[in-house]
Amino acid sequence: MQPNPAPSKPRPADNTTNGLYMQDVLSVRQFTPQLLEYVFSVADEMRTLVERFGSADLLQGKIMANLFYEPSTRTSSSFMAAMQRLGGQVIPINSVQYSSVAKGESLADTVRTLECYADVIVLRHYEVGAAAEAARWASKPIINAGDGVGEHPTQALLDAYTIVRELGRMEGLTVAMVGDLRFGRTVHSLTRLLLSRNIAFRFVSPRLLRMPEEIRDEVTEAGDTYTEHEDIHDVIEEVDVLYVTRVQKERFTDLEEYEKVKDFYIITPELLKRAKTEMIVMHPFPRVGEIAYEVDVDPRAAYFRQMQNGLYIRMALLAAVLGRA
Repeated sequence: MQPNPAPSKPRPADNTTNGLYMQDVLSVRQFTPQLLEYVFSVADEMRTLVERFGSADLLQGKIMANLFYEPSTRTSSSFMAAMQRLGGQVIPINSVQYSSVAKGESLADTVRTLECYADVIVLRHYEVGAAAEAARWASKPIINAGDGVGEHPTQALLDAYTIVRELGRMEGLTVAMVGDLRFGRTVHSLTRLLLSRNIAFRFVSPRLLRMPEEIRDEVTEAGDTYTEHEDIHDVIEEVDVLYVTRVQKERFTDLEEYEKVKDFYIITPELLKRAKTEMIVMHPFPRVGEIAYEVDVDPRAAYFRQMQNGLYIRMALLAAVLGRA
């Protein structure tokens, strides 16, 4: 018989943190327009803090456990940098094969152990719903850093923040999602976060990697529109945001299928000659050939600025969740 899950997280007594204090961050569905505006405003403050002072002691005495069941460079390191720039400490667990997980320890026991030492747990897992399951057992906040092909809410937040900083708005845009839309949790989360903003979505992918029907239905139900394409040339001239993703080899069980689609799209300077002057190219990285390196010098290439924004968004989330925003 399993023990009962830990008690639910306490709710804040007031609205000074807009409902994030001691709460889990599991899905973009949690973020109302008001809460999104709040997180973006705190991220702006964190940007100023880093640019002027480098670090602060807002989270001095706080500890974050970074629990990653899948490989990560940007998400893992940006969360660690965010915590350290705010004066906190980190327990890094980036190779679970060297932890008790290798002995068969359950996710429930792992998070309940780590919360004995840490104030917040950042979790990446290969199974959809793992973050929600962890949150069911933990009394400390869980932040979802990606769960299988499900969601990646903090990536979506930094993506939306990047769009606002680069283009000045999120409403009324034409957004092309390009590449692996079937397995890409980043495009799933960003699409959901952009809903109900008069967005014209352009889903560009091989037929094998189409956006899941569930998300296409959500777009329609929200009153936005979408079209599906296999050729990037069909949409390049109209897009405001070109969001490119890699084809994820690790999600394929049949490597022959992967070989058929891995080089389906490559964004080149020649292609971008047909694009708007005022548009941006984004990518959650890692890239494995889908954007030519020559594109990096184009001022419309926003993906490294996008990464930088990830630091400020994650600083904002940690400060808000731990009540120091």
